[in-house]
Amino acid sequence: MITSEDRKQLAEKGISEEQIQHQLQQFREGFPFLKLRAAAAIGNGIVAPTDAECQALVEAWENYKAEGHYITKFVPASGAASRMFKNMFEFRDGDHDTPVSDFERTYFDRIQDFAFFPALDDACQVLYGEGALALLDAGRYKEVVSAMLDEEGLNYGQLPKGLLQFHTYDDSARTPLEEHLVEAALYAVSAGQTDVHFTVSTEHRELFEALVERVLPAYEEKYGVKYHVSFSEQKPATDTLAATMDNEPFRTDDGRLLFRPGGHGALIQNLSDLDSDIVFIKNIDNVVPDRLKPATTLWKQVIAGVLVNAQRQAFAYLRRLDEGNVSRAELDEMCRFLRHDLCTDIPGIADLTAEDLAATLRRKLNRPMRVCGMVKNVGEPGGGPFLAFNPDGSVSLQILESSQIDTHNPAYMAMFQSGTHFNPVDLVCAIRDYQGNRFDLPRFVDPATGFISYKSKSGKELKALELPGLWNGAMSDWSTIFVEVPLETFNPVKTVNDLLRPQHQG
Repeated sequence: MITSEDRKQLAEKGISEEQIQHQLQQFREGFPFLKLRAAAAIGNGIVAPTDAECQALVEAWENYKAEGHYITKFVPASGAASRMFKNMFEFRDGDHDTPVSDFERTYFDRIQDFAFFPALDDACQVLYGEGALALLDAGRYKEVVSAMLDEEGLNYGQLPKGLLQFHTYDDSARTPLEEHLVEAALYAVSAGQTDVHFTVSTEHRELFEALVERVLPAYEEKYGVKYHVSFSEQKPATDTLAATMDNEPFRTDDGRLLFRPGGHGALIQNLSDLDSDIVFIKNIDNVVPDRLKPATTLWKQVIAGVLVNAQRQAFAYLRRLDEGNVSRAELDEMCRFLRHDLCTDIPGIADLTAEDLAATLRRKLNRPMRVCGMVKNVGEPGGGPFLAFNPDGSVSLQILESSQIDTHNPAYMAMFQSGTHFNPVDLVCAIRDYQGNRFDLPRFVDPATGFISYKSKSGKELKALELPGLWNGAMSDWSTIFVEVPLETFNPVKTVNDLLRPQHQG
């Protein structure tokens, strides 16, 4: 039952009553599993360019940049780093006062190897009158961890990853935000400037802005580029209603409806707002020190070259369709491009009349386009690349999470378990049409690809609704190309000790 007070709350967030009813229906009915044709692999949905092809693709990207197009690097950066420190929270709040687990021992044995150690040492001096190493010698392990996690110290337990010190350099320590600024200068500069957009949480926005204001002049001078750095937040209208276990609206102790952020899929709205031609998307924590950036730079240019080549061809076909009187041979050529280059298969397409075929080709070619880097599967987390059936009966490339796959279907589980690659969130996107207009990206979302998770609030269990993921269902109806990229381009930081991996050391 929606009350008058509920309606006021909905109006404040920009959410309609119809949306609420639809979300309650999704809680009751759940989401359908996707129908799969095959796991994508080299030669079946994933392209593996040769060295010579890579060189030509880099050149294609350089030529595109020289034309003065507007390029943006889009970095989702709103998540707090609390999960990164899960093990250390458990140590601080646990019964044992000295390190017991391998994780804990590694953390303390190599504490000086963290880029944030000088700052942590200073925090220990301020809080306890002694440096971190002296505290450890005295067995005061928990106080050192508290100095790292707590607000009185570094506050790393609550800050977002983008603001933590990840990498050590001769004269400073760099945050992921700064590493993304450097990356942008290496492969996303056009007409002497580069655009970097971070999605952030409201409570941390001022901290991000202050860091950018402090460091930007030095990076502009070092790399000889002009930066345009902008920020946005998830829109309140993309929050989703929480439900009770009986699929009724979940209410807080004061009777108000409880809403939760809709997950990274909500960012399709932020992406759609960008006034850009090409957008690179990469997670905030997938960064490396300068000594390892050449591989990242090369492969970003490669996948961008694939994108602009494919876009140029699609645009040429769309303009030809606009001219009319297209021969059957030309239509067949467009079909081959759709099937071979864009891996989109439409059953019965050969039986369509020329008029219907032209309309189908126009619909499938005039869509946002993305090229996604795929790395070989070595057990790291990430969505899997599949050839999947779409609501209109066509088959195309999709990035799927395990929750979207029917685990009771032996054939699908065999595909999932034998998958050779996964997506490390390495995308480059084209978000304008052939006439230069921005696509309305929410129109290309598959709303049936969200999922339900289980949480709690004030000791009460609840159901949470996740919107279709940004690179999953939110881009379901995009033209998609998968390209194999080296595993060395994927170096995420999921736990604090990941910063001790060789890739993150100086």
